[in-house]
Amino acid sequence: MRTVEKLKNNAVTKNMQQLRHLIRVCLQNEWMEKDPFVNYPLKLNETDRGYLTFAEVTTIQNIALPSKRLEQTRDVFIFCCYTGLAYADVVKLNRLNVEIFSNGIEWIKIHRTKTKTRSIVPILPISKMILERYYEFSRTNNEHRLLPVISNQNLNKYLKEVATICGIEKRISVHLARHTFATTITLEKGVDIVTVSRMMGHKKLSTTQIYSKVTELKIAEDMKKLL
Repeated sequence: MRTVEKLKNNAVTKNMQQLRHLIRVCLQNEWMEKDPFVNYPLKLNETDRGYLTFAEVTTIQNIALPSKRLEQTRDVFIFCCYTGLAYADVVKLNRLNVEIFSNGIEWIKIHRTKTKTRSIVPILPISKMILERYYEFSRTNNEHRLLPVISNQNLNKYLKEVATICGIEKRISVHLARHTFATTITLEKGVDIVTVSRMMGHKKLSTTQIYSKVTELKIAEDMKKLL
């Protein structure tokens, strides 16, 4: 994996973790006598999760795009930026996932496809505006899906076009929207990390802590307290 396929350490480690799990099953069933992983350490390197700044999100949100194809791509991406939904969850989002509380606030409630955990997140004004834009679509499609989400591959391909038009050089993908929600939209604005963890449907708080990097804007805001 390292020499022939040229995979990076974390990709190799995750593959080996899967193999180690299989080996343990073999050991438990006495299909093997020795554990080949006894002296084989598996360690993931700390990675820098990318994200967009609020200015970059606003640029993508407001820029005029030349086609309906790119407009729909942009809308799905911005919706994910303000809800933290992963592709596998936003693609299946339907009317049954939206609930209105007694105070009038609308919420998205969904069980994450990846972890099966429950995610609950309020629908912010920008997200609500996007949903209203596709009301006719949600009313007429057979699955009552709320947004016209295309394949993950094409969505990411079109997002590259959107980024080019916006003059953004970062590598933009659907999953970057989830990172942006965690870092820029919530944690940077002072939302408690436990709340963010619940909204993102993480099983462990440590997973959310990966996103809790201290951005330059947050440092500036905190330092104002000393002035």
